Amino acid sequence: MAVLVSGGAGYIGSHMAHALCDAGERVVVVDDLSTGQRASVPGAATFVQADIADQDAMAETLRRHQVTAIAHFAARIVVPDSVTDPLGYYLANTVKTRALIDAAVAGGVGHFIFSSTAAVYGDAGEGAVDEDAPLAPVSPYGRSKLMSEWMLQDAGRAYGLKYAALRYFNVAGADPRGRTGQSTPNATHLIKVACQAALGKRDRLQVFGTDYPTPDGSCVRDYIHVTDLADAHVQALRYLRSGGDSFTANCGYGRGLSVLEVIRAVEQVTGRALPVEIAPRRAGDPARIVASPARIQSLLDWRPRHDSIDEIVGSALNWEQRLGG
Repeated sequence: MAVLVSGGAGYIGSHMAHALCDAGERVVVVDDLSTGQRASVPGAATFVQADIADQDAMAETLRRHQVTAIAHFAARIVVPDSVTDPLGYYLANTVKTRALIDAAVAGGVGHFIFSSTAAVYGDAGEGAVDEDAPLAPVSPYGRSKLMSEWMLQDAGRAYGLKYAALRYFNVAGADPRGRTGQSTPNATHLIKVACQAALGKRDRLQVFGTDYPTPDGSCVRDYIHVTDLADAHVQALRYLRSGGDSFTANCGYGRGLSVLEVIRAVEQVTGRALPVEIAPRRAGDPARIVASPARIQSLLDWRPRHDSIDEIVGSALNWEQRLGG
């Protein structure tokens, strides 16, 4: 029996692959390497280079490796890009997810862990958002993920597929053991970009809007360490395997930091002033979104272990230094 990790050469997927290998699982990583890095895949995992929409390749992979669970991370994730290329995002995130769910059902896979997003809530306003909040995504990225959640719900009812849809808030940091991290040179994640600016890899750091209805005018987000996020996935799989029902849950810490507060944290950790440029708002960015993590903490008894912003920044900085110039 094995767990298939789609997008397992990417940022979050590679952390999940390492976490599963650490837990003694047989892991098969499927990635087309369009953005992922082959070096990020654990040495103990089997690697298959393929598109998850290739039905023949997926059927053969599921059969050959006796896959009984799938953790699905393969996706496009840049919100502004989804506004300018919505059809590309619906293809990558919705159409291809549909193909993977189809392969799972046809191949007798019992459990499916889905990488969803807080973007399904849209502009949630004040207070922590729970899973029963209105679903009103403001970007094609958020809509593409919500459509995939609906497909999983319907597949669960029709075919008995047990699933967990985990809605991420802002993922940051890197593996504390230095095995993997955010490796995409042109990534848009704030903390990675800030670390690159601190190390001189970027000539400036842009802040997209300081006129939002927040305390300092910049967007507020709930930042979660990628290692804590991977742990939530591993626990979600254990829960389903033990007979738990399908569920949807937020993955966050329940507290928000503004863009300007994160910049100050990076400056404090690095001891360097960052070259900041104020830029116009980006399309599709809500002003504030912070998780209520009550459901996942209750259901899985999940508790974060790396929830200090200084630790998140420090691990991201260490990884960026390992990447070199």
